[in-house]
Amino acid sequence: MEKVILLIEDNPDDELLTRRALKKNNICNEVVVARDGVEALDYLFGTGAHEGRDLGEMPQVVLLDLKLPKVDGLEVLRRVRADNRTRLLPVVILTSSREQQDLVDGYGCGANSYIRKPVDFAQFVEAVRQLGLYWLILNETPRAGG
Repeated sequence: MEKVILLIEDNPDDELLTRRALKKNNICNEVVVARDGVEALDYLFGTGAHEGRDLGEMPQVVLLDLKLPKVDGLEVLRRVRADNRTRLLPVVILTSSREQQDLVDGYGCGANSYIRKPVDFAQFVEAVRQLGLYWLILNETPRAGG
């Protein structure tokens, strides 16, 4: 089964940058993009536009931006952690926020990791390489329902 990456990102430039960084590291996993918090929650819980999606197939990792339209990233994270079907999903906050409070709140809401998007593309590519190596290859997750 293909290990899907759920990228929750509203900025098209950051989405492109993330896709380029994944590709540069030969991370060929399918990337599902949600452009706001509502779309992300619909995908994860099989509601709205994603009604009827097989919830037995959850993403291997969620890359979550904090500053999102409709429902912000921290609220998405709270809802993910509050639901038994998704509470163990690895969630990596990937944000350009420099606010210390966002970092504290992110971990407080149950983020597995918090990465500030570096402005430098080479640094970002390296961060994504390490992310992919860890979350897609080394990390072991419990089976759904498990």
